[in-house]
Amino acid sequence: MSTDICERASTARPTTLKAPPMLRIAVPNKGSLAETATEMLAEAGYVGRRDPKDLHVIDPVNEVEFFYLRPKDIATYVGSGALDVGITGRDLLKDARMPGAQEIEALGFGGSTFRFAGRPGRFSELADLDGVRVATSYPGLVDAFLDAHGVAVDLVPLDGAVESAVQLGVADAVADVVSTGTTLRQAGLEIFGPVILQSEAVLITGPSPAEGAETLLRRLRGIMVARRYVMVDYDLPADLVDAAVAIAGGVESPTISPLRDPAWVAVRVMVARGEVNQVMDALYALGARAILVTAIHNARL
Repeated sequence: MSTDICERASTARPTTLKAPPMLRIAVPNKGSLAETATEMLAEAGYVGRRDPKDLHVIDPVNEVEFFYLRPKDIATYVGSGALDVGITGRDLLKDARMPGAQEIEALGFGGSTFRFAGRPGRFSELADLDGVRVATSYPGLVDAFLDAHGVAVDLVPLDGAVESAVQLGVADAVADVVSTGTTLRQAGLEIFGPVILQSEAVLITGPSPAEGAETLLRRLRGIMVARRYVMVDYDLPADLVDAAVAIAGGVESPTISPLRDPAWVAVRVMVARGEVNQVMDALYALGARAILVTAIHNARL
């Protein structure tokens, strides 16, 4: 080797591999969605904050960063591209009216229903709201809904305690979250008109695809499957398999395994959690025995 080549080899810098960008995830820092969202991410294998005061946490193993933000602000951060994905309510996403933020998956918790309400007998249908004052904590959501139905109102934005607006003379009607309707009735109001929105927690993405977002989505789907299903194992006479499959067919097909007694088989099948007791009753009546139910902690389908 020549002297010149040796010198170049000795001064050459080692190649540095560029680390992949971390996925930036927005998580509610408080409110009704915060606790379940944090639990779901932990079940999906991510390391979140230990101190509720922490606003930024890095999980280097999973190559993600968590930003804990006000739920109302999450759609704005994600829609602007400042963060890659986020967990928020569908209502908050619609209310933000950020074109760059899109829902990609419903997460199955934090459900709520939005309705109109007014004094009994004052309103009966949506058109009756034309020209009146409507108080709401979600002006963007309600305005878009009314625009789509050709109804013009004077919106009164409020931050909470919307049900008191009519009694205090601030508005003629309200648009608010309804669960049982008890709070509205206690305020002397009755529900009318169509449902404005059925909301729940959703995973949203920004204007550009982010590396790692598919992995996050796949993990969250696995947690949702685990929460909806249980695993049922039972022993069954082999000649009753077809009848048993008709009762519980599983996601794709049950697993059938031979037992020492050739007249019997062992069956394993996923069953919807809410239907498991009815399924067990039907299988026992058919002839299944040793029926066992176990929880599913995670899944990939």
